[in-house]
Amino acid sequence: MQGYNYSSGVWQFEGHGYVPCGMSGVCIMQVFGASPHNTTLMLRVSNGSLYYYNKSLLVPNIYDRWFKLNVIHDVNASRLNVYVDGDLKLEAPGRGGTIHYFKCGVYVQDNESYYRESRWKGIK
Repeated sequence: MQGYNYSSGVWQFEGHGYVPCGMSGVCIMQVFGASPHNTTLMLRVSNGSLYYYNKSLLVPNIYDRWFKLNVIHDVNASRLNVYVDGDLKLEAPGRGGTIHYFKCGVYVQDNESYYRESRWKGIK
């Protein structure tokens, strides 16, 4: 999503995502920009479940269904909230950086599957 870089304020990503069965070891959504890291937030799929980076389980069995994702980034408070289907799944601290932007799609991570796909609609 080009033209939506931000450095302050409260920003929200909203979209409906779909992860087909068999895809694993990938990131499907990011808040890019951090310091000294590259990302402030990474949502990853591994073995059918959705994780914050590869640390915290957010949603088991995310395969083969549409889900609504909202990510709210309060830059000034250095805080992120992640909602899946309207339920708060994560409150996480920011990770620094001066310029941020949202990304969604499929980004290869660790032990990625041969098959890689995510579908998105209604992105705001």
